[in-house]
Amino acid sequence: MKKSDKDLSRRSFFKTTGAAAIGAAMAPLGSVNPAKAAAPLMAAGPEAMPKRTFGRSGIQVPILSLGGMFDIPSNQTLLKQAIRWGVTYWDTAHVYSGGRSEEGIGQFFSRYPDQRKKIFLVTKSTSRSPRGMSRDLATSLKRMNTDHIDLFFVHAIRDAGIMDSDIRAWAEEQKEKGRIRLFGFSTHSNMQQCLLDASRLSWIDGIMMTYNYRIMHDETMKRAVAACVDAGIGLTAMKTQGGGPVATDSDRELQLAGRFVQKGFTDKQAKLKAIWENPQIAAICSQMPTMSILMANIAAAVDRTALTDNDRQVLDDYARATYSGYCAGCTQICENAVAGKLPVGDVMRYLMYDRSYGNTHDPAVKLAAIPQKVRRQLTRADYAAAEARCPRRLPIARLMKEAAEKWS
Repeated sequence: MKKSDKDLSRRSFFKTTGAAAIGAAMAPLGSVNPAKAAAPLMAAGPEAMPKRTFGRSGIQVPILSLGGMFDIPSNQTLLKQAIRWGVTYWDTAHVYSGGRSEEGIGQFFSRYPDQRKKIFLVTKSTSRSPRGMSRDLATSLKRMNTDHIDLFFVHAIRDAGIMDSDIRAWAEEQKEKGRIRLFGFSTHSNMQQCLLDASRLSWIDGIMMTYNYRIMHDETMKRAVAACVDAGIGLTAMKTQGGGPVATDSDRELQLAGRFVQKGFTDKQAKLKAIWENPQIAAICSQMPTMSILMANIAAAVDRTALTDNDRQVLDDYARATYSGYCAGCTQICENAVAGKLPVGDVMRYLMYDRSYGNTHDPAVKLAAIPQKVRRQLTRADYAAAEARCPRRLPIARLMKEAAEKWS
């Protein structure tokens, strides 16, 4: 195939899958027929997916990772197609979908055992003790029909201080036994400080953190990312669409989407491309529960069209204009200002899953796991000081009440 033919094929692929993504975003779940838009993808093999080196490990990973917080047992074809198109970095967790996420991956490996060697497999434990992590790791290995995990995370930490000598010894022991290859943590809260602290720990191999067009230009975040890269830590970005706890279907957002559609791709694809333009980020982890979303994200990954300076400015302007509608995860500020140290940051994240992902089940389960006494406190606490200190002036009291009422 000539170079011009390849370029044309990629442009067609990008625009077709972009259109599929627009339809998926605007239509009810399940109403989009991905097969109709799949033809251009058949020309895109695994070799089209760009790869980057994951920290000092030297391992090459695709720049797009499949986030596993969805019904994987019922989406086995999607896993097969992900491999066909080069999405071979799979991310899950012990707790996702009550274990069904890992079980679905295990179901796939049972049917296609030869595919395991192609996958950079990540899972996570919510435990903070070696004993608990050992229990979760054993369960994960059994569920996923594998003898090792490529990258094992302590999940959703708020303070890198928990990564102590006991956890280090545990990680080193599991590596020696061949149960894990790499070790690190994920973080949705206080990300900048977690990254800075981790950069001083020689035994952290990888980190997955909230990172998007809203916060990637923050000077502290830039310094934290650079420190981790200098330390040889592989970085994976998540929450890359920058969804917030409030409604995201404003006129301004629709205008943003329309601008990029005129250029041949969606605003969602543009937000991914903005992150990939930073070579310090090894991969983006994206929840892709439908073929349309998978196709659209692959299209964004393989396309070589760079954002223009004006494109970047538009995203930055939008981020500034909607600044007060996004929780940036600086939970040490709001939670320290509320009596009882209530899980404000977690609840903000559950609202984001609901509003931006259309995921109502998992947030309801997570909120139900919070002790009833704490849930009652969420609706009665005085948030005046927290709202005053919040850099984004979020209406925390209203949002906490809304979450409690929504999932009561």
